[in-house]
Amino acid sequence: MQWLMRFRILWGIHKSFHNIHPALSQLRCRSLSEIGAPRWNDYEVPEEFNFASCILDYWAQMEKEGKRGPNPAFWWVNGQGDEIKWSFREIADLTRRTANILTQTCGLQQGDLLALILPRVPEWWLVAVGCMRTGIIFMPATIMLKAKDILYRLQMSKAKGIVTTDTLASDVDSMASECPSLKTKLLVSDHSREGWLDFRSLVKSASPEHTCIKSKTVDPMVIFFTSGTTGFPKMAKHSHGLALQPSFPTSRKIRSLKTSDVSWCLSDSGWILATMGTLVEPWTAGCTVFIHHLPQFDTKVIIQALLKYPINQFYGAPSIFRMILQEDFTSIRFPALEHCCTGGEVLWPKDQEEWKRRTGLLLYNVYGQSETGIICATLREMKIKPGFLGKASPPYDVQVIDDKGSILPPNTEGNIGIRIKPARPVTLFMCYEGNPEKTAEVECGDFFNTGDRGMMDEEGYICFLGRSDDIINAS
Repeated sequence: MQWLMRFRILWGIHKSFHNIHPALSQLRCRSLSEIGAPRWNDYEVPEEFNFASCILDYWAQMEKEGKRGPNPAFWWVNGQGDEIKWSFREIADLTRRTANILTQTCGLQQGDLLALILPRVPEWWLVAVGCMRTGIIFMPATIMLKAKDILYRLQMSKAKGIVTTDTLASDVDSMASECPSLKTKLLVSDHSREGWLDFRSLVKSASPEHTCIKSKTVDPMVIFFTSGTTGFPKMAKHSHGLALQPSFPTSRKIRSLKTSDVSWCLSDSGWILATMGTLVEPWTAGCTVFIHHLPQFDTKVIIQALLKYPINQFYGAPSIFRMILQEDFTSIRFPALEHCCTGGEVLWPKDQEEWKRRTGLLLYNVYGQSETGIICATLREMKIKPGFLGKASPPYDVQVIDDKGSILPPNTEGNIGIRIKPARPVTLFMCYEGNPEKTAEVECGDFFNTGDRGMMDEEGYICFLGRSDDIINAS
C-alpha cells in the first residue's frame, strides 16, 4: 500500500514528459470545448463510447489546462490513518499502466473475461478502468464469496484471469485445476505468492503509454452476477452503454453532482452500485470519489467519517441509514452533508421521516437492478412521495404491465417493465451470458419484465410492491 501513497512523487517526475492525452482530438464526444464532461441528450446514442477515454481522460485534460479545481478525483482512507489522494491525471497514468499489465504481461485481449474480487482498495478502480481501456470484460464480485461460489463464477464465465487478495488466493489455487480457461492470476498484496503475478510491483514498472481502444457503445464492458435469490446467479452482460447513462441530462439530475462535491457511495465492490456509484457517476461529473476501506461494517466509523470529512453526497442502501438511526442520538448534524440517496432495498417511509427529523436532511430514493442500472429515481428537484421509488429515468420508458406485456392503468398492481421495442435502451443489459433461454424468458411483449411487482400513480411515480417470486411463494 505504501507504493500507492508514494506514487504522487514518482508521477511528478514522469508527467513533465508524458503526454497525458494524446488521443483527445480523436474522441467522438460532444461538448469537449465546454467545461463539463461530454454529454448527450436522453435518447442519443453515440456510435463509439469508452468511459476511460471520453470521460476520465477528458477530466485529466481539464486538469492539465487548469480548468478543474484542486479537489482530488479519488480520496481513499482506512482505519489505520493511511490516506491516498489522486488527481484525474494520476488516475489516467495508473490505469494506462494497468492496461499494459493486463495485455502485455497477462496476455489478455479484447473480449476476454477477468474476475475482479477485491475489497474497497484503490487497485479495484485501477483494474476496472484498465479493463475499459483494453476492452477486457471485468466481472466484479464480493469478497464474501465462498470457494464454491468463486468456482461457479470462474467455470460459468470461462474467465481467463482473476485479480484478488491473499484472503482468497488459496481458494483459487485449490480450484485452478477445475478451471482450464484460467490462465493468469494477479495478486493485490504487500506479499508475493507462488504462481501469482504481483500487481503492485508490476504497476511501478509498467509503461504509462497506452492507446485506449475505440470501443463501440454496444461492445461488451462488464458482467454482473445477479444475487441468485431465485436460483443460481446469472451473468448479466452490459455494454459500454451502461457507463453512458450518467451523461444523460435526466440522470445528471438524480444527484446533481458538481466538480466541487465529495461523494461517498457505500457499496460492496461486487455490486453494480459500486461500479456506477463509486466510479462512473461521480467521475462523469468530475467530482471527488471518497472511499473508506471499512473491511467490516461499523456504524460508528461511518458516522465519524461523515463528521470528520467534507462529504456532501452520501449514497447507500436503506439498511445503512436504518442502522445509523439505531445509534443513540436524538439529533445529529453532519457539517458538510447536503444530499442523501438510497437504493438497492426497500426504503420504509418511517425511516425517511426519521432521517429527516434527526438529521435535517431529505432521503431520496432510486431503484435499479444488476440488469439495468438506475430505472427510476426521485430527482432532487422532485417532491418526495413516501413509499414511492420515483419516476422513470431516461432512456428508460417504464410501465406497469400484465403478464402478456399490456400496459395497466394507473394504481393497478402489475409487473414493472422496461420498453425494449422498437429500440432496446443501450443502458439495459445485453443478455444473460451463456443463457439464451433466461434472456428470452424475461421478455414480455414489447417489454423487459424486471420480475418486480409495482404500481404507478397518475403522476408517474412508481411504487415497489415486491418480487414476483416472493409474492408467488407467499401465496
